[in-house]
Amino acid sequence: MRDCYAEVAGWMAKLGMAVRIDAAGNLRGTYPAEKPDAPILLIGSHLDTVPVAGAYDGVLGVILGLTIAEALDGRKLPFAIEIVGFSEEEGVRFGCPFIGSRALVGRLDHDLLSRQDVAGISIAQAIEDFGLSLSDLPQARLDDKVFSYLEFHIEQGPVLESLSLPLAAVTAIAGQTRMEFTFHGQSNHAGTTPMNLRHDALAGAAEWIANVERAAQQIVGLVATVGKIDARPGATNVIAGEVRVSLDVRHGLDEVRKTAVKDLILLAQEIARKRGLGLTSTENLDQAAVSMNPALVAEIERAISHAGAPPHRMISGAGHDAMIIAEKIPSAMIFLRTPGGVSHHPSESVALEDVEKAIECGMHLLNQLASATAFQEHPHFDRMLQERNSRA
Repeated sequence: MRDCYAEVAGWMAKLGMAVRIDAAGNLRGTYPAEKPDAPILLIGSHLDTVPVAGAYDGVLGVILGLTIAEALDGRKLPFAIEIVGFSEEEGVRFGCPFIGSRALVGRLDHDLLSRQDVAGISIAQAIEDFGLSLSDLPQARLDDKVFSYLEFHIEQGPVLESLSLPLAAVTAIAGQTRMEFTFHGQSNHAGTTPMNLRHDALAGAAEWIANVERAAQQIVGLVATVGKIDARPGATNVIAGEVRVSLDVRHGLDEVRKTAVKDLILLAQEIARKRGLGLTSTENLDQAAVSMNPALVAEIERAISHAGAPPHRMISGAGHDAMIIAEKIPSAMIFLRTPGGVSHHPSESVALEDVEKAIECGMHLLNQLASATAFQEHPHFDRMLQERNSRA
């Protein structure tokens, strides 16, 4: 991450941006406005990704923001542009996503900072070890002058490709639940313990996993995934005495998602009871579905049309930093087509012509926002319009 930050920070500096790394490890660069103390448009995405991933998830959104700022060629707008590369969006290390963006909305509390990785290192300690200071966390929060947030991101799915469309305006981000279940059994010798006398934690977990898939297939729009299994002691000739598994459940309607999660918990409990196993579960994330700002979505559709592409609206099944930032300010996303629908994999890719369309769309959107016609109700835009009118 130090190498990544050094590279991207160098690009920011060449554009005349004021660059800093905040206390949550977010890389931030600000392109100045026509006047000091102007409103601020936040453009960003994340710089981390998952193990064995591709090259575009997250980071493309940051680079597109920088490219759009570069395309201004020194022209200043009635608002500043702050580019942010969020840290720890995926939640791989600490089992909790959106650490960087949570800092901007003031949601890095003591309980979250106390979460530990597999080595026993807490988020708080990792921040200090990186050379940052917890006492500076309040300075990571959104400036009051920030009026909107925009995030470019690859779709990470096959919808746009199936429609032969390069871009889409995201209307909402599906809610998601992340949990960890531990099945507690009894380790014993694999060769001497009869099948009817076993308390096999892995067999119990496997039965539940198959039922998770079956249950999710019965509910339209629901996705449920067990993506991680840790069986202990992990020897070929030993019955597993403890198995930890992850659960990721998502749906556009929170009521449907929450009901499905309750049913899956009850199912795990029933399987454990039937097999004579213990069961514990921990909820790591309960993120509500988040709607994007309707006015911003409409402006994005206009910009897509001006870029010569058919406008399209869609819901994001994946979580993004935008769903956290939307708690505080109007937020929106622009999806780029993902060839093959493949993401979180080395074969993840984008089409050059789609990136060109995204840049063109972004430039149209900046010009539309500079006119402020769609956002006159925002106090910062009110002031901006008054200043511009007085100059005219």
